[in-house]
Amino acid sequence: MIPRIHRYQNEGDHMMRIQKILKAGVAGAMVTLIAASAYAAGGAAEKMTADADVAKLPGVVLTQKLADGLPPSIKSSGVLKVATDLTPPISFHGEDGKLIGIDADIAAALGVILGVDVEMTDVGAGAAIVPSILAKRFDISISGINDDPELEKQVDVIDYMYDATTIMTIKDNPLAIKGMEDLCGKKVAVPVGTFQARMVEAASAKCATPVNIMSIPKMPDVLQAVRTGRADATVNGYATSVYTTEHQTGNGKGLQALPDIRLAVGYLGMLTAKDNPQLRDSVVAALQQMVDSGAYETIMKKWSLGPLAVKTVKVNDAASMPAD
Repeated sequence: MIPRIHRYQNEGDHMMRIQKILKAGVAGAMVTLIAASAYAAGGAAEKMTADADVAKLPGVVLTQKLADGLPPSIKSSGVLKVATDLTPPISFHGEDGKLIGIDADIAAALGVILGVDVEMTDVGAGAAIVPSILAKRFDISISGINDDPELEKQVDVIDYMYDATTIMTIKDNPLAIKGMEDLCGKKVAVPVGTFQARMVEAASAKCATPVNIMSIPKMPDVLQAVRTGRADATVNGYATSVYTTEHQTGNGKGLQALPDIRLAVGYLGMLTAKDNPQLRDSVVAALQQMVDSGAYETIMKKWSLGPLAVKTVKVNDAASMPAD
């Protein structure tokens, strides 16, 4: 897929600022370091409880009107089942094995606002998330999944933050990769079934010598393939790539995001089933309450991604940022 050009509508100034910050690189702040081996292949449901710094935020309060708008099945059970996968600093395991990151904090805050317990499960691979929502194994995903029009045909996408896509290589970029066209003939690792995988497939179709695409289920293993030289590069979310560059983990050579490559600036989204509009609308309203109160921006800044915060929570809005 080729880079996107945007119609910024009423958020033009905000998006212009985001693009400038992406050009400079997202500032790092996380001090929690994790080894690649710490990533679980999938795990048991974990109850998300708001830490003191989240629970005290304005807007993170039980809002009965929004709780009453939840689907009967969730009101009856009192549990919101959430799928996630591991893409630091959006969602990952801390040193104690617990899920942490932007998504963990947002999930816990949603539980307070909607008056339900939130059970979050690491499903092990991003490609498992859409099927798990369609199969009703989970009510919603809160994970760094790129919104695009094709995804919106399958599920409803709640656009809750911005991101971009870049290329990662081993440190110092020895192959001098400067853009997607330089991936022709190279070995490129991508997570199975992702937006970035489709980008690489589209780029390969334009190559005289196709890209040797290595489809790998889990993102930690994608990164490890580049570290160990099995792959020459990967195409990955900008925020995660910059974080990984600044907080090197795993065995092998260090990784490097290529900060001048900023492709497909767009949304990351939460996913709900299309036949579950009550849940979708309740979550959108709860998120907007967090945005309006400042709680959401505080959480984004906590994880050094304040510049990627949205001002308005939208649904299925990928078409406002069309590819040229």
